[in-house]
Amino acid sequence: MYPEVSLYIDGAWSKGAGGRGQDVLNPATGEAIGTVPHADRADLDRALAAAAKGFRAWRAVSAFERYKLMRKAAELLRGRAAEIAPIMTMENGKPVVEAKAEVLSGADLIDWFAEEGRRAYGRVIPSRAEGVYQHVVKEPVGPVAAFTPWNFPVNQAVRKISGALAAGCSIIIKGPEETPASCAALVKAFADAGIPAGVVNLVFGVPAEISEYLIPHPVIRKVSFTGSVPVGKHLAMLAGKHMKRATMELGGHSPAIVFEDADVEHAAKMLSAAKFRNAGQVCVSPTRFLVHESIYDRFVDRFVALAKGVKVGSGMEPDVRMGPLAHARRVEVIEGFVNDAIKHGAKIQTGGKRIGNKGFFYEPTVMTDVPTEARIMNEEPFGPVAPIAPFADFGAVVSEANRLPYGLAAYAYTKSAKTASAIASAFESGNVSINHHGLALPEVPFGGVKDSGYGSEGGSEALEAYLSTKFVTQVGL
Repeated sequence: MYPEVSLYIDGAWSKGAGGRGQDVLNPATGEAIGTVPHADRADLDRALAAAAKGFRAWRAVSAFERYKLMRKAAELLRGRAAEIAPIMTMENGKPVVEAKAEVLSGADLIDWFAEEGRRAYGRVIPSRAEGVYQHVVKEPVGPVAAFTPWNFPVNQAVRKISGALAAGCSIIIKGPEETPASCAALVKAFADAGIPAGVVNLVFGVPAEISEYLIPHPVIRKVSFTGSVPVGKHLAMLAGKHMKRATMELGGHSPAIVFEDADVEHAAKMLSAAKFRNAGQVCVSPTRFLVHESIYDRFVDRFVALAKGVKVGSGMEPDVRMGPLAHARRVEVIEGFVNDAIKHGAKIQTGGKRIGNKGFFYEPTVMTDVPTEARIMNEEPFGPVAPIAPFADFGAVVSEANRLPYGLAAYAYTKSAKTASAIASAFESGNVSINHHGLALPEVPFGGVKDSGYGSEGGSEALEAYLSTKFVTQVGL
């Protein structure tokens, strides 16, 4: 059964004041399974007042006590993973095993931020004069407005909530309307752990209405957004206009380079698993496959075979490896990318079509001979489509890898330490992974460069975004 979804404001679950809302669809069937309420201006005002009150209370709680409450929330979330996972699958489509892994990863993220919050150290600066004491202290920046996407409804929200709470901030989360129940289950874990009322608040609604009201509001002191580049640029502009600190984790178009000395089997296996995870709806999904011409045919043959072996179906089925796309508009976008590539001369090696007329399923698709003029080589596809192109030399492939304004993730496969070092240095990307896929762990930085945003959603850098630096100098009397 799909649960009833509510807003969470000032420690209480409620519906929107205006009675507005929208259907939540199961992407495997296209049918409505529930509704999500929309917050009106009155609800946002209540959330802002609650966040202001919650911040005053939470910042006074010691880092050690915050740590204990957060660890309790992590244990509650971990213990509920088996019940939250099918809910996420119902509203998002990803296989249950992936959904459960996301929830468990969310618990690990809470644990890590809880620990890191105890280590938000300042420092003492030696003075130039006797009797002068110079201290640097870290203080919570204030109430946070955070905006999270539908593709990872727990993983993305938990990073923002955990970073804020560990630093001593309160937060208003604008959750994803397409996948609200799993995000609400995350917030419930914090509530049930005893986080004081007003510290964590959850709203849903019309994204533009909420962002354009919350970001300029004087209560909000920090903005965190995960989503598309165009929306991120708009929100960053709005935050800048009002001098609000911002973290922007935006889209990508990740190059994946396979050099001539790479283990072809290993590279194809790792890259295909990464490409078709969550039906390609992953911001760090490999999207442009650049393979050395000497091994190109071997790699294509193996990658195509692996793509054909991906079982697509309802995420509730235990042996399904790829579920549906999240909503109907994603199918339309992917069809547009594929049709455009074909017009530009691309060849479909496998896939290339929608599956059935019920739900939002699309075949794992592999294309070759895709020219750089094709849209899919320039715009983030966010779907299960892999264009593969050959390259001849290092300089050319670096130019192609760095050609686009994106810079979120980049991948390379090689047995040469020299090549690995050279490509790691050459990539214009916030995240680089060589010979494996080791991104987005709790303890490592996670963020992009260029149009893919700025700031970090992981590692100690993520906590810094929620802290202000205060310098205090005094003379002992």
